[in-house]
Amino acid sequence: MAVERTAVNPVPWSVELGYHQGELVSGQTRTLYISGQTAMSDDGKPQHDGDMAAQLALSLDNLEAVLGGAGMSLASLVRLNVYTTDVDLLFQHYGGLAARLGTAGVAPTTTMLGVTRLAIPTLMVELEGTAVA
Repeated sequence: MAVERTAVNPVPWSVELGYHQGELVSGQTRTLYISGQTAMSDDGKPQHDGDMAAQLALSLDNLEAVLGGAGMSLASLVRLNVYTTDVDLLFQHYGGLAARLGTAGVAPTTTMLGVTRLAIPTLMVELEGTAVA
């Protein structure tokens, strides 16, 4: 059975920001829960100290790698949690994330939280997701 996704938007403003208020998934065959992905190199070293744009891009690359490992893509995302140590700075670079999601044709439900710090102090952003296929 194919996965069917239905956007649930009782108000339209969130779609303009690149996310749905809710997403109803039916016919689901597989669910992937993705732990927080950060700006870490393949050998587990934090990258791009002080560069939010580069950290966001690498975090998204790492999220895509996990999706790819499960035979999925960004188009499979139904939920994206964004944790950041600097919400204002992240918003300055959020267009890069929104563009990549838009290119994939997806607007997953999204929550952004400002946090005091992440597990590794030099990291500024972490992406956690749920995908279905």
